[in-house]
Amino acid sequence: MTEHSELTIRGRIVSASVTLDDGVVMTSGERITAVRSFAQWRAVHLDLPEPPFSGILLPGLVDIHNHGGFGHRFDTVDAAQARAAAESHHASGSTTVVASVVTGPAAEMVAQTAVLRELAEEGVLGGIHVEGPFLAEARCGAQDPRFLRDPDLDLTDQLLGAGGAWLRAMTLAPERPGYADAARRLVDHGVVVALGHSDTDYETFRNALHPCGSGSLVTHLANGMPPLHHRNAGPVAAALVAAAAGDVIVELIGDGVHVDPGFAALVFASAPGRVALVTDAMQAAGLGDGEYQLGPQSVTVRDGVARIANGSIAGGVSALLQCVARAVRESDVPLRDAVLAATCTPATALGLADVGDLRPGYFADILTVSDNLQLRRVLRRGQWLS
Repeated sequence: MTEHSELTIRGRIVSASVTLDDGVVMTSGERITAVRSFAQWRAVHLDLPEPPFSGILLPGLVDIHNHGGFGHRFDTVDAAQARAAAESHHASGSTTVVASVVTGPAAEMVAQTAVLRELAEEGVLGGIHVEGPFLAEARCGAQDPRFLRDPDLDLTDQLLGAGGAWLRAMTLAPERPGYADAARRLVDHGVVVALGHSDTDYETFRNALHPCGSGSLVTHLANGMPPLHHRNAGPVAAALVAAAAGDVIVELIGDGVHVDPGFAALVFASAPGRVALVTDAMQAAGLGDGEYQLGPQSVTVRDGVARIANGSIAGGVSALLQCVARAVRESDVPLRDAVLAATCTPATALGLADVGDLRPGYFADILTVSDNLQLRRVLRRGQWLS
């Protein structure tokens, strides 16, 4: 890494606050100081050499559902392993990563959350997401059913204590007894309630979402839920209706495995500006086929698909920039919409400050990519990682 310095980066800018065919982002230290057209920059910097055109400039990506990658895991009490997972994703373009804890023994989940909190306090992580154990057995996916349980305030309080202000989100199934009390406790502590791994009906799921209920995020839409059906609309339809109304944000695993490109197109068309692309990445992300681990479960990756022994898909193996490119290429999502879904929208979903956009005062998190969205360089907090 280089030392912090003043940088001027030129390219085609695509972000939430500004889109420019030829623009300049200026940084000083960890922060962005100015974003303007190249013509505006040239007019006041006549004495400086012209900066090279670097391709497309994107905000650093924000992944709010990530279990690890590149051989490393977040479901661990080994801080070095969790740090390596985060830094590997940083170098792949996700400059803000929220680490996800998967269902396991309660004491282990609490201990893992405490370790991740330390990394969040250092700025390595953007926060913590706890997925489970208050989930529906019928839709557990790769969550180990042995450790699923009804929501209870004691474990909720333990997780809140372990994560502190860095516990950003927790996924719950709204039909489980005790959901309302646990959701209320989480909201009272500033934690986003995410609904997911649910087998309930349309009405129950919709009533648990904003503005009537506590849920403001939907965990990996369509995965861990009954399929959308025209005579049994279920959670998928409830989530899309709420997102279209602006009440919630829905996660979408954009790796081409968890959802069909046509379904991804439907989601973006139904809920513009309310879709958060996520990876749901696990230990195998960025690597090849082989044997891996997700929480207590053994995972086999074959032909780029991760599964546990019963055949359930067990997380993703893609980087978030690959999900953005796939949304554009296979689902015909406009580039700016796909970029927002991996930057500003997920940051908004979890209340992450100063990330997800290219604007003065925000962290100097910038990607330079080619026209076909191949990664060239990553700037994180004003330092080049590649």
